[in-house]
Amino acid sequence: MSENDANARYIREAIIEPAAIARARTHAVELGAAPISAAVGAQLAVLTAAVGARSIVEIGTGAGVSGLWLMRGAPQAVLTSIDNEPEHLVAARRSFSEAKVPSTKARFITGRAADVLPRMNEASYDIVLVDADPENVIEYVEHGLRLARTGGMVLVPRVLAGGKAADPVQRDEVTAAYRSLIQETQESPAVLAALSTAGEGLLQLVSLNTEGM
Repeated sequence: MSENDANARYIREAIIEPAAIARARTHAVELGAAPISAAVGAQLAVLTAAVGARSIVEIGTGAGVSGLWLMRGAPQAVLTSIDNEPEHLVAARRSFSEAKVPSTKARFITGRAADVLPRMNEASYDIVLVDADPENVIEYVEHGLRLARTGGMVLVPRVLAGGKAADPVQRDEVTAAYRSLIQETQESPAVLAALSTAGEGLLQLVSLNTEGM
């Protein structure tokens, strides 16, 4: 086993997932809505806590795993979660209810993110999580940077594309989009960017202004 494999395994096994989130993960698997890993979820909780998030947008609800991790770090926050699959939103509401999250703390919107995001107020959110429609990830991140306040964060899990992002032979549309996103944000004066390799990877962007990339 390589050092990288050993580290990945250690991180994976070290994270203790709260029972309510573990139940949501079971619902997600049953739905076929692939949830973020616990390693990435723990990072989300730390980041929302660090910025003292009060207002969060989540693009891609699934069964509520990522939303619950976000609110674990910021229980005072209000979460707006967008998904175009009604069945996912039903499962997420169930997960939030089982986790005893007050209904006033979570707003679930059924619809395509591309239709919903343009109607949301710019520079009004502390955290924007982008975890849906990977072929549209660059468009969603641009929206996210418009919505995030200065000093707020846009977070993008799965950017390593299951290891394909690091393999130059892989040229499919999704992998190319993630590579372009990583490169553009590293070079952009509008953000500070960092890439975590824990779990499936997490791109972390801090908005330095409200003009986008």
